[in-house]
Amino acid sequence: MKLDASIAAVVTGGASGLGEGTARALAAKGVRVAIFDLNVEKGEAVAKDIGGVFCEVNVTSDDSVAAGFAKARAAHGQERLTINCAGIATGQKTVSRNRETQEPRAHDMAQFEKTVSINLFGTFRVLSQSATGMVALDPMEDGERGAIINTASVAAQDGQIGQAAYSASKGGVYAMTLPVARDLMNEGVRVNTILPGIMWTPMMAGMDQKVQDALAAMIPFPKRLGTPADYAALAVHLAENTYINGECIRLDGAIRLAPR
Repeated sequence: MKLDASIAAVVTGGASGLGEGTARALAAKGVRVAIFDLNVEKGEAVAKDIGGVFCEVNVTSDDSVAAGFAKARAAHGQERLTINCAGIATGQKTVSRNRETQEPRAHDMAQFEKTVSINLFGTFRVLSQSATGMVALDPMEDGERGAIINTASVAAQDGQIGQAAYSASKGGVYAMTLPVARDLMNEGVRVNTILPGIMWTPMMAGMDQKVQDALAAMIPFPKRLGTPADYAALAVHLAENTYINGECIRLDGAIRLAPR
């Protein structure tokens, strides 16, 4: 896929972090970008800055996602590229104990369900609605009609203590990549997934610098946190390289997460 002004793209979670970095990288190539996010103020500001369109979207709602696509397509036409960056990070042990009484407590199922609902169900909801629009397009070079890039996490493969819900949600994204790519193989729509490691995000920015430095020191090479630019560079390559399909790629500086 040649990324230029002929291509419309949707980036979920595009108001900040990895999504913002990707939206900006695509816009720099001339791509018409629609940002899906719940943060209206930041989303509208980023969209204005890159000449795109902002759509207030809750990825846990069929109607909200459909309305977002309707607005994006009215502005830019049918998207040929969708990048799923929307997600949340949560942490809680399967069984935890009260610090004072040591009374055991089961995992909060509402939190587990919310994590899976946003990270896994939300990703599939967006990609399925996007693919439905893509398959109606005329094919481009190599018969390609579109490309979808999802975001999992290295926690899908080596989740840490307290990451049962998060790892399950991201593991689901990881596991569905190949079957979804196979579902869409005769339609000319590619599907790939990026598994980021320890990345510099707005949440990370709020941590003490010593904590950030300690996390960076854990990474084999390069000894720094991953950046939105690192993620965007890989996303751009996955969009442009038509022969990469059904693949899950770690973007992690060779780190393998310890139990804690």
